[in-house]
Amino acid sequence: MAMNRRQFLKTSALAAALGFSQFPSPSIASALGANSKLRVGVVGIEGRGAGNISELMGGSKDLVELAALSDVDDKNLETQGKNYPDAKRFFDFRTMLDEMKDLDALLVSAPDHTHAVASMAAMKRGLPCFCEKPLAHDVAEIRAMQKIAKEKKLATQMGTVIHATENYRRVVELIKAGAIGEVTECHVWCFKGWGGYPEPSKEKFEVPKNLHWNEWLGPAQWVDYNPCYVPAKWRGYWPFGTGTFGDMACHLMDLPFWALDLKYPKTIWATCDTEISKMCCPLDVECKYEFELNGKTFPLTWYDGKKRPAIIEERKLENLSMGVIFVGEEGVLEADYGTIRLYPQDKFDSYKWPEKSIPSSPGHHREWIDSIVDGGKSEPLCNFEYSGRLAEAVQLGAVSLRAGKIKLEWDAEKAVVTNDKAANDFISTEYRDGWTL
Repeated sequence: MAMNRRQFLKTSALAAALGFSQFPSPSIASALGANSKLRVGVVGIEGRGAGNISELMGGSKDLVELAALSDVDDKNLETQGKNYPDAKRFFDFRTMLDEMKDLDALLVSAPDHTHAVASMAAMKRGLPCFCEKPLAHDVAEIRAMQKIAKEKKLATQMGTVIHATENYRRVVELIKAGAIGEVTECHVWCFKGWGGYPEPSKEKFEVPKNLHWNEWLGPAQWVDYNPCYVPAKWRGYWPFGTGTFGDMACHLMDLPFWALDLKYPKTIWATCDTEISKMCCPLDVECKYEFELNGKTFPLTWYDGKKRPAIIEERKLENLSMGVIFVGEEGVLEADYGTIRLYPQDKFDSYKWPEKSIPSSPGHHREWIDSIVDGGKSEPLCNFEYSGRLAEAVQLGAVSLRAGKIKLEWDAEKAVVTNDKAANDFISTEYRDGWTL
């Protein structure tokens, strides 16, 4: 059975770590033979799903066997099935989980509105879970995922792969070393614009024969098939995504959350220049957050689309297409995925950077696999406890927009908006009949 195999791997990993074996922990699977590999199922296998499969198997093929593929598009199943002919194929992840009793873990890359139901179904069965960003489609789902992961002590990881890069580590070390002094504000932006789409047409379209539309909708309320949603533009529609917030904010806001140990926002105020549609996410959003940091109110602002922080022009900073700016009492740090700039430049020309203190990652997916194998002795850095707080802040920005661009006051302990009762309608989502967490 799957559980017995996982326990065997954990025991072997401990023995190796204690020196009872000639094989170090990362080589356990090759030492034990192919039958002891972790059997992983994947939900959503094209687009980002295909990327996850490539990264998982590229960095952990010594420990992992791709045992099952689930996707609502038969063409995707056929394509990936050729790459992994031994993996069983399913168009409904629920059937996969019911039939594949020997799975050891699940990786979820389906559209956002399906993240929670697939992840929860796996974790209830005791399966460790890797889930793409933004973790879930609403705050209530995020809280539920955090709760069960903690109760069952499962290895979890959100798919913010940039967290594993060296550049992010150097930024965190600089901020924690006080390179720019106490940080007083932060700006985060991304050029992308998932949204601003026209309302879906009322024209009737025939569902493509390869697409299982009922299963694609999953827990979302029924809408007729429309090619405006698939394969990628679903991000710009509230029933399925949360615009550029949901696509990119978890990647970029991750950096200040990590460097400053941010927890939960106290207030959230998202605005845009257009009216809010009940169906379509807007473009060019600005969202102002207030956190408590070192006993003070700390402002963090998100911008997307055409919006940019004014400080870029005011301080003559590099006009990056996306990035993060930390404003400190003694300077400014600007970074994106691959660069770091300290300002004023003449002041920092001779600055001695702190020694490397954050170990290199073995790979974002490998962190998760190693934690499964060693029984939690190592911990993925974007586990659901950490990444859930980040994703919650992101989704609260969407709540502020949908509630009418209202400045929300957030009680994180009770998970409620305290100054606008109607806004709480967007904290959770009503599922279609037959779907639950």
